[in-house]
Amino acid sequence: MSVSQITPSLFLSGADGPLNAALVSQKGITLIVNATINHACPAYPGVECVRVPVSDLPSARLGDHFDRVAERIHGNRAGGTLVHCAAGMSRSPALVMAYLMRYRGVTLRQAHRWVQESRPYVRLNAGFWDQLLQYERRLYGKNTVRVAAVEEVLPLTPRLTRSVLPPSQTSWLTLVPRSPLMTRASGMSRSQVMTPANKRRRGTKTSSAKV
Repeated sequence: MSVSQITPSLFLSGADGPLNAALVSQKGITLIVNATINHACPAYPGVECVRVPVSDLPSARLGDHFDRVAERIHGNRAGGTLVHCAAGMSRSPALVMAYLMRYRGVTLRQAHRWVQESRPYVRLNAGFWDQLLQYERRLYGKNTVRVAAVEEVLPLTPRLTRSVLPPSQTSWLTLVPRSPLMTRASGMSRSQVMTPANKRRRGTKTSSAKV
């Protein structure tokens, strides 16, 4: 996937991004944050690599690295920073959002919108959303988004909906995270996918919960 520009000096990509030597040179990259386990850091003169060896699993402790990575990005005044994971959809966007909250003074809701405008297909797993919520509470003492857990198969793109809340709380945003069922559903035909409408026709109840 392509390299997405978040700020004039901060970029986000999948594992293919840092392998493009011409792009690294063109963007003036002097720091690469590698949020993968299996992808090696390419060696470029004058380019530092920071490893974040975390799996893209809800149980992985990516939040343990939020402060360290944000500090390294903020401290890289020599050039640009490229943050990447395997696909640039979960681990690396989460790290970038944590940096934006800490050093750009934005809320989690604003950080998500900022990143998504540059990279519309970001899709964090539920565990990383929970860790970002904890980070936002630590930084600001409150949360601006809530994560809705749903049982039905979700579409392959992130779904953002206004949560049903009292008028005084309409600034909240509900984010539906990536579902573990999505990978399984990707190999099914449209008729095989149990959408909410299909479940109602078959007499199966759907449920949702707010986290």
